[in-house]
Amino acid sequence: MTDERPRVTAEALTKCACAIFEAAGLSIDDAAKVAEVLVWANLRGVDSHGVIRLPRYLEMIEYGLMNPKPGIQILRETPATIVIDADRAAGAVGMSKAMEHAIFKAKNVGIGWALLRKSTHAGAIGYFARMASDADMIGMCITTSLPNMAYHGARGSGVATSPIAISAPGLEHAPLTLDMATGIVSFGKLAVARHSNQPIPEGWALTSEGEPTTDAATAAIPLPLGGPKGSGLALMFECLTSLLVANPLIAPDISAPPRGKRHNQNGLCMAIDIAAFMDPEEYKRSVDETIAALKSLPVSDDVDEILVPGERGDRELLARERDGIPIAPGTWKALEQATANLGVTMPETL
Repeated sequence: MTDERPRVTAEALTKCACAIFEAAGLSIDDAAKVAEVLVWANLRGVDSHGVIRLPRYLEMIEYGLMNPKPGIQILRETPATIVIDADRAAGAVGMSKAMEHAIFKAKNVGIGWALLRKSTHAGAIGYFARMASDADMIGMCITTSLPNMAYHGARGSGVATSPIAISAPGLEHAPLTLDMATGIVSFGKLAVARHSNQPIPEGWALTSEGEPTTDAATAAIPLPLGGPKGSGLALMFECLTSLLVANPLIAPDISAPPRGKRHNQNGLCMAIDIAAFMDPEEYKRSVDETIAALKSLPVSDDVDEILVPGERGDRELLARERDGIPIAPGTWKALEQATANLGVTMPETL
């Protein structure tokens, strides 16, 4: 089947997204960061967290849920830890600053632990974990949000599809980067299915009434990954982030659901300086050897090869840098609407 989706270069798409966010009120630096994080996801084939999110971000700015001119503040700080109030900044901006602080602290005391409160959607958080691995550190990121995923055994939303990303550097091999949500599927993937007019598999989501569905148009509540395991992880992530920064999200929302538009996120960024524990080159060599050992295992009949976390995305990035980024019809239409509203030029297609 021929892929007739419009294709654009990463440079053109980033330039367009940056211009849109500048027109929406973000500073030049903040607009560039949000655009970079979104297009990074598109390049790696994670279209659910790419520019498909752009219309939602603009809506959040319009309704006051995302602050284009945030007054980000440090609330508490020790040599190894920091608590940052994002003032509803774009999530990519807040999480980048949190990881920068975590890396700085790790260089000084071996580990950095940064907590971010009152932020917004951050995109693919593997980006921030890779910031640490690119600095010869091990990085870990978590974000939490308002309940949007079913808690195991419940027919309604009880926890969030809270993601976790961990990245460890290799020597010759690209960093191992695990980036996964606690839900079977993210809202972004449901949006991709809607934009592509595709059904979703059984067991992915419930309707708003709590009924199972394979219709992406009616899918409203994702199900947790591994049942009690996914919802249990999401609950503990709430304890590691939201409760620890005095900005609980689960209990208040369930007890007295607010009316109208709302959005709230918290985050965690951790960096571990490998040099505080051992020689970084030896560690990275061990990562390569571990990957090689896994790839030497007998391959199952239903797979072509054994892949490690981040490898599929690394390969997709090379292909999309060469051939361009394909944009789903619904996403392209949304981009056209956003650029028309804000007086921005659409990216040229290949």
